[in-house]
Amino acid sequence: MRRVIIPLLFALAGCNTTTGPFEVPTRGFVAAPQAELPELKVAPTGSSSAQRSNTSIAQDFLTLNFALESGTQLHQLTRFEGPISVRLDNSAPLTAKNDLSSLLTRLRTEAGLNIYASSSKDANINIEMVTRAQIKRLIPNAACFVAPNARSLADYSVKRRTSAGSWTAMTDRTMMSIFLPSDASPKEVRDCLHEELAQALGPVNDLYSLSDSVFNDDNIHSTLTSFDMMVLRVQYDRDLTNGMSRAQVAARLPSILARVNPAGSNVYGTPSASISPRWNDAIHTALGAGTSDNDRIAAAQRAIQIASFEGFEDVRTGFGYFVLGRVTMGSSAEVSKRAFMAADNAYAALPGTNLHRAFVATQLAAFTLANGDTVGTINIVRPFMAIAKNSGNAALLSTMMLLEAEALEMAGQVSQARSVRVDSLGFARYGFGSEMAVEARLREIAALSPS
Repeated sequence: MRRVIIPLLFALAGCNTTTGPFEVPTRGFVAAPQAELPELKVAPTGSSSAQRSNTSIAQDFLTLNFALESGTQLHQLTRFEGPISVRLDNSAPLTAKNDLSSLLTRLRTEAGLNIYASSSKDANINIEMVTRAQIKRLIPNAACFVAPNARSLADYSVKRRTSAGSWTAMTDRTMMSIFLPSDASPKEVRDCLHEELAQALGPVNDLYSLSDSVFNDDNIHSTLTSFDMMVLRVQYDRDLTNGMSRAQVAARLPSILARVNPAGSNVYGTPSASISPRWNDAIHTALGAGTSDNDRIAAAQRAIQIASFEGFEDVRTGFGYFVLGRVTMGSSAEVSKRAFMAADNAYAALPGTNLHRAFVATQLAAFTLANGDTVGTINIVRPFMAIAKNSGNAALLSTMMLLEAEALEMAGQVSQARSVRVDSLGFARYGFGSEMAVEARLREIAALSPS
């Protein structure tokens, strides 16, 4: 289940503060409501090879496959047997159809799966477009989800409290349904498609400790990574079968990984981080719906304390500070800024976290822009633009470009600012969806200017 998407820029101009850099609501280019936006652009999705030890991959594979996100243990491996057919709702937009086609190609070439698109109503995996309101009525904190043994949302509503809708009762996989939000941006639909299709095929757990995977509720990675493809390749290896226990799978993994990922045998393997239910609960409280601001702040601070006490050496420490920066925006801009700086420092101390730092960079750039530091703003976002583009995150890329454009205009480089801003709008259409949403982002960033 993909949790509600965390916004890239948290209420930049709407924090209800009376002090600090977010209080100035003026100026900057805002596209007129009737203005025609450029043609939609999609940032390409890159996939670099996994730089992981086979020992680490094996440990994470077991944790991902033999538990649910709730912590409930699963006692046997399950997967599809034979060719896997995937049917997409006819009402899906063209962007979703194109994104599914690209994803299926990657699954065949990178994960070695025998998977193909189908128009049959009896397809193994059915992808249905429903409204966000319909999703939230069933699972309030979900942006999208996957369900076993269901053919439609109505079918799932009937089966979800029975053994037919239970992941723990499954012995194999023959039919899955994925429910995507029909009224979300193209990017959000694609992100949901990647994670939910991966969970329909393979692991149904998420681990906050993973820095290189969509199987992580921090939503930093929005498309399947090389690690994720490795996990799926192992899931469908010839030496594994439905019904195998955790111990049986563990015994087979060393030889499987040595064969499918020989480079991983030469990488030093550090022990995988243990799951911390206390930390998870604190983060869920900080990000959950229906929680007061004070409780959110206290929960984020508690998560940071738990990370320190338990000695985390992974991305959870940085994410705790990132969440603290988000939830303190409405009460103290200075506390929020310090939290984002701490998040950047924590991520910078770890390998493979450039994309994590790119998310933090947008927040820090908002502060420098609001303070009139045009050079600082540009220097913060420019190094991360290629990273955002290679990750396929059009929303993140367009946000950085808009921040740069505003800084250029403040510095008097009006022509260059206009060029960057116009070039960003195509990516923004894919990342944020409607023209209204794109215009709202333009106004939000323009409002940071102290001019």
